Amino acid sequence: MSSRPPSPSSSAPRQNAPAALSAFLRGVERRGAVLAELQAGDAGAGDAALASAMAGFRQVAADASLSDWPTRFWALLLTQPGLRHRTPVAIAVEATDRLADLGSGPRAALLLRLAAGLGEGEAAAVLGVAPATYRLALQRALPRHADGRADPQAWQQLREQVHRRIKTLPAERLARLGQVREAALQGVAVTATAGDRAEAPPRLRPRWLMPVLWSLLALCALAFAATFWPFGGLAGGWLGGPDGVRVSPLPEAAAPAQRYSHEAGLIAHRDFALLADPDGQAAAAEVDFHSWLAARDAGTIPLLAPAPADAPAAAEAPAAMPAPGSETDAPESEGLESSDAPQ
Repeated sequence: MSSRPPSPSSSAPRQNAPAALSAFLRGVERRGAVLAELQAGDAGAGDAALASAMAGFRQVAADASLSDWPTRFWALLLTQPGLRHRTPVAIAVEATDRLADLGSGPRAALLLRLAAGLGEGEAAAVLGVAPATYRLALQRALPRHADGRADPQAWQQLREQVHRRIKTLPAERLARLGQVREAALQGVAVTATAGDRAEAPPRLRPRWLMPVLWSLLALCALAFAATFWPFGGLAGGWLGGPDGVRVSPLPEAAAPAQRYSHEAGLIAHRDFALLADPDGQAAAAEVDFHSWLAARDAGTIPLLAPAPADAPAAAEAPAAMPAPGSETDAPESEGLESSDAPQ
C-alpha cells in the first residue's frame, strides 16, 4: 500500500493557524476588553463576554480567511449575551460614563470606531448594515451641545479616555486575559467569570460597628432634644454654666475720637459733584421747564392747544341793536312828540 504525502499547500495553513490565531488574539485582547467593558458598563461582565468570544472564535477562524478575522471576531464579541444590557452608572464622572445615555446600537457603532479602531466599511460589516446606516448611527452617538450642535471638544475627550483605558489596563487583568487566550487556543472550555472582584470573598462588617453607630445617633438625638428643654437648668448644668440667661445693659457709648470736618464731609458726600455746582443744581431743578421752552422754540409743540372736538358750540351772538333814528324807533318817537305838543 502506498500513501500520498500531504501537499505542502494544504498543511502549511494548519501549521501556521495556531501561531496566527495566537498573534491575532493577543493583538485584539486589550481593545476587546475595553470595548466589552464600555458596552456592558462593567469590567467583569466585559471580560466574561470577551472570554466566551475568544473560545468561540477558534472554530470561526478555522473556516474563515485571515482577512475576515477582524470582522468575524468583533461581530462575535458584540453578539455575546452579556453585552446586550448595560449596567447603569450611579454618578457620571468621566466622559465614558455617559455612554449609558446611548442605545445599544449607537453605542456599539461608536465603540467600534474608538475602541476597535475599525473604519467605516469594516464597522458596517461587523454590524451587518450598509455604510450609510452605520454613518447615521455614528452621527446619533456623537456628543452634542444642548442646542443640538456637535461638540468636538467632548468627542476628543471621549476618544482620549478610551485610548487611555486601552493603554493602562491593570497588570492583573492582562494576566487573566492571557490565561483566557491560552485556554481558547488549546480548545479548553473557558468559564466566564466576573473577575477578581467577584472571586474575592466579601468583606465582613465588624460586629461592634452597628451598635456604636446607633448609640451615637441616640446621643445626637438626646442632645438636640435638650436644646428645647423648658427649664434652663438642664442644659446649663450639663455645660457647666449658670442657670438661665443673664441680661445686663451695655455702657453708654463714648464720644468718637475724631470726626470729619465740614469740608471733608462734603467731599465724601455721594452727591459732591452736584453740591459743588449750585448753578447746575438750580438748572437741574428746572430742567422740565427749559425742555418745554426748547421744544416750543423748535416748533415741535403748538403755541395754542386746539379746542377739544366735543366742546359745545359757542352761544349765538345777540341780535344787533338798531341804530338810532331807524324805523323801529319811529312809533316810540312819535308818541313822545305827541305828548310834548301843546294842548
